[in-house]
Amino acid sequence: MTSTAPKTAPKNTPNQTWRWVLLALVVIVAVAAVSAYLTATRPGGRMDAESTSPDGAHALVTLLRQNGVEVVVANRVADVEAAARPDSLLLVANTYYLLDDSLMARLAAVPGDLLLVEPVAATRASLAPEIGIADKSSMGGKPNCDLPEATKAGEVKFAASDSYAPEGGATLTRCYDGAVVRYRAGARTVTVVGSDDFVVNSGLLKQGNAALAMNLAGTRPRLIWYAPQFVEGQQTEGSDLMSLIPDNIHWMAWQLCVVVLLAALWRGRRMGPLVAEKLPVVVRASETVEGRGRLYRSRFARDRAADALRIAALQRMLPRLGLAVTAAPPEVVAAVAERAIARPEAVHHTLFGPPPSSDDDLLNLARELDDIERQVANS
Repeated sequence: MTSTAPKTAPKNTPNQTWRWVLLALVVIVAVAAVSAYLTATRPGGRMDAESTSPDGAHALVTLLRQNGVEVVVANRVADVEAAARPDSLLLVANTYYLLDDSLMARLAAVPGDLLLVEPVAATRASLAPEIGIADKSSMGGKPNCDLPEATKAGEVKFAASDSYAPEGGATLTRCYDGAVVRYRAGARTVTVVGSDDFVVNSGLLKQGNAALAMNLAGTRPRLIWYAPQFVEGQQTEGSDLMSLIPDNIHWMAWQLCVVVLLAALWRGRRMGPLVAEKLPVVVRASETVEGRGRLYRSRFARDRAADALRIAALQRMLPRLGLAVTAAPPEVVAAVAERAIARPEAVHHTLFGPPPSSDDDLLNLARELDDIERQVANS
């Protein structure tokens, strides 16, 4: 009878164990990389349909598509013309990038309804000429109108919005104190909103902003999203950056200038008579002279030291000589030479000569000035 030993399961070798560990690490890194890519913020400009940044509009575009609205993102006016249909809604934003009036005319000619978001003055004049800027702005609030899209959304909150009023007797439906207006222009419905804060990603979470954005942008089964991210067209002759600034800003700037001028005249320093004030500390004259001399010496300013000595000596001698401060050097030299009984050439060299070239020359000049001044005083 033969006996057989029990069979044991094969053990994993160290190489096989390390393979499983490396494979697990590769899977973890791959999953993390894919997750980071899918959740990373997609950069883009304001109202960019593909941007997930706070200023982008990817969230609204995604919500519209999930609710059955066909959203066509147009980057140029030609793309808008190709995608426009009578049953479509054209959303126009970032119109400050449009520099050519012919582009506005082409947008006005496309079929379908129109939704203008925070249009500039040139855009309103071309695409919505029946409205103008009202006197006061709007921050949102309750709709206070019978527009279904606004009444369903309820109260909203804008950062700051232009308020619109009718021009030329047009009939408008005004909501949120004029921040949202709508009117009929032939077969087209034109809706104008004075702020894009309720459309961007960061503004959808405020009160009823998301509902208002969905209601206004989802009125048609096809939405053409035109929010250019770059300048299109050529600048027309006679238009510049200053023409884009509203007239009210110019008046505000002039008013601020007048206010600043009046404040300067009111609070400005007025030059009155001199007032004698007591010094907080009395400094001896000898200390002042010694300090100034050390300052001259540290900067090797022998020329300035010599000028100070000569000017001081002349100021003391001129009254004794009966000469004015404006006396010419030859006249001063002649008077000093006569009183001090010295040669005019030597006196001129001492009083009006070149600056000393060394410290010894400066000391000699000081001694000569003292001798001349003493002789003039004793004569």
